[in-house]
Amino acid sequence: MGNPKQKWTSEEEEALRAGVAKHGTGKWKNIQRDPEFNPYLYSRSNIDLKVFLSFLFFLFAIVIVAVVWYNAMIFEAISALNEPNGADTSAIISYIECNFFTDDDDIPNPSAHLVQNCYKIKKSSSFGTKTPTPKQKEMRPKPVQNTDLINSGDTVTEAADDAAYMVAEAENKSFVATEAVKESERVSKMAEDANSLLQLASEILEKCSRGEIVVMG
Repeated sequence: MGNPKQKWTSEEEEALRAGVAKHGTGKWKNIQRDPEFNPYLYSRSNIDLKVFLSFLFFLFAIVIVAVVWYNAMIFEAISALNEPNGADTSAIISYIECNFFTDDDDIPNPSAHLVQNCYKIKKSSSFGTKTPTPKQKEMRPKPVQNTDLINSGDTVTEAADDAAYMVAEAENKSFVATEAVKESERVSKMAEDANSLLQLASEILEKCSRGEIVVMG
């Protein structure tokens, strides 16, 4: 039995990563039985390993998105400034602050930037758009149903509809779970292909922190 409530240690995390690199994703029993990793992962169940690895993939995906997003801002700033000898760090930061960040909370605002560049942003209630409430005249009380008029045929039909809905819901959950596993594998492959991008971003960040001029060819 695993211990999902216990916080993962750095040793367990390193053992899991090394085990996946050695045996592959999904080979949980092989990883746990391996003498190299068993001392660290013996108290964890297969589900513990799978869930935590998915969590690591999720975190790495966030890092990838952040790197791509900030690289895009840097490249656009350099292109817009069009300095013959390359733009310095302060000019790049100033451009990014003026074009990508809000004045209120310094949070990247891609929607505002896209609107300024003639892109159309679809309004959605998930971004704070209030759903219009129905007018008063449209709110009519529903007529009270007489339960004595409901025949057995209606009851059977409703039961059949409920059963069909539950079957469809179960099939949907199974499909979502399968797609989640596929997505996890896809993110894992993407992580392997993103090493060069992360290395480039790390080098740019290091140069910027030293105040060096970054020239992109």
